[in-house]
Amino acid sequence: MTATTIAGTTVDVNEEGFLTDPQVWSEELGAELAKLIGIEMTDAHWQAIRFLREDYAAMGETPTLRRVSMQTGIGVKELFTLFPSKPAKKMAY
Repeated sequence: MTATTIAGTTVDVNEEGFLTDPQVWSEELGAELAKLIGIEMTDAHWQAIRFLREDYAAMGETPTLRRVSMQTGIGVKELFTLFPSKPAKKMAY
């Protein structure tokens, strides 16, 4: 585990840069994390991320792209547009 500072907050991250404690996450931190991977957050991005976080809290695991798509109404192709290349990984980040 490595400590780093993002948006003025010191957080622990794993070797891939993912937060190790989901409780430290905030939307401000999420926006800064998105910038680090080249994403400027829009309402559609936030809709997907908020669902992802709520579903993870309820189910204990990250939902599939299909589940995100079906529950939010955001098509899988649009998820690939919002989060290019690896949408599941980028949303989880």
